[in-house]
This record gives sequence, structure tokens and C-alpha cells, in this order.
Amino acid sequence: MSCIFVLQFQGMHLKKNYTYTFKVDKNSIDGLDHVNNVVYLDWAQIVAEKHWNQLSEKLINNNYVWVVKRHEIDYFFPVFLNDEITLNTYIGESYGVKSERYVNIIKDEKIVCSVKTIWCLLDKFTMKPVRIPIEISSLLDSNKLT
Repeated sequence: MSCIFVLQFQGMHLKKNYTYTFKVDKNSIDGLDHVNNVVYLDWAQIVAEKHWNQLSEKLINNNYVWVVKRHEIDYFFPVFLNDEITLNTYIGESYGVKSERYVNIIKDEKIVCSVKTIWCLLDKFTMKPVRIPIEISSLLDSNKLT
């Protein structure tokens, strides 16, 4: 397993991407001998959490928590045992209490699955939605040149 935080130019904007690479293990395989569809969502959540933990500070993590509001997922090609997979994620628009996150699941330089997730920010103590504060929105701004 390896992970790397990269800054990647796309047009005139700087995108904050996070990439995580691993080999598919037998726990991910279903009765059809390929990765179970639910596992792709698990991978999307794992890479989102790893990216968020890299971007955020302990103070932010002590006061807020993200929960999934919606997933959209498209499957293109199957994935099998021992395939090397790269998860690439970046943050889209953030507004109000919500933030978009995109994950591409890649095998052999080909996108095999894409996921769009809408995350909702909660106050960790009240567990109620909270408008994204400036210190978090600055972390989420995927188009900000720094």
C-alpha cells in the first residue's frame, strides 16, 4: 500500500488530489470472482478519510465530523483478486453544509469506477449539520492557487 498527496494542474486551476494504491485482497471478492460492488463504496470512503486526515488539523477533527448524504457511482470494468488499484480523489464544490468529493478507481491506467459523494458537515458534539466554517472551506477549495 502506498499513498501520496499531489498537486496537479488542470487548465488554469490547481487541483488538490490524493492518490492511494493497493492490491485487491480476497476479502473484496464476491461469488462472481470479482470485486463486490459495495467494496467500491468502501474504497471511496477510505480514500476520502485518508485525504481529509492529511488536509485537516487535529483541532478541526476534534470539533467536526463528515457524514455521507449521497453517493453516485458508475461501474465501467470489473476488478479481480491481486489487481493493483489506484484510488484518486479530489474535492469539488463546497456550499452551505455540503461538500462534493470525486473518486476515480483506476486499474492499468483506466478508470474502472467513478464515485461522486456529497458529504455533510456535522458539529461533533450536537451531531447537527453546521455551515462549513472558513477554516474548513479554505481546505476544501480545490481550485484555490496557493
